Amino acid sequence: MSDQYGFYSVIDYSVDSARTQQEYVRAFEELSREWVSHWPGFLSVRFLASEDGRRVFNLVHWESEEAFRAFERDSDTDGRVAAIRRAVDGVGGHLELRMTESPRYRVAAVVEPRGARD
Repeated sequence: MSDQYGFYSVIDYSVDSARTQQEYVRAFEELSREWVSHWPGFLSVRFLASEDGRRVFNLVHWESEEAFRAFERDSDTDGRVAAIRRAVDGVGGHLELRMTESPRYRVAAVVEPRGARD
C-alpha cells in the first residue's frame, strides 16, 4: 500500500460531558501546535467531537509513515508525554483513552467527488 494519501495516527478518547470534550479539544489543540506542528512531514491534526459530547477522535495526518516514524524516533517523547499528562490532569471531568492497540493507519481506499459527467 502506498503513502499516496499519507499516514495517520488516530487517538480515541471517551469523555464524561460536552464540557470535558471542549476542554480536551482546546488542551490537545495547543499540545499539537507546541509539540507536533513544526515537524517535517506533519500535515494536520483534526479533532472530531461527537455530537453527544462523549467522544473525541484525534486524526493526526502525516505525509508518510516514514515522517511519522521520524517524529516518534527523534522528538522529545518524554517531554511530550509529560505535557500530555499535564494537559489531561488540567481537564475537568473524566477522560478515558479507548485505544487498545497501536493507533497507526494507512489509507486503504478513497472515494473522491466525481465530475458531473462521470
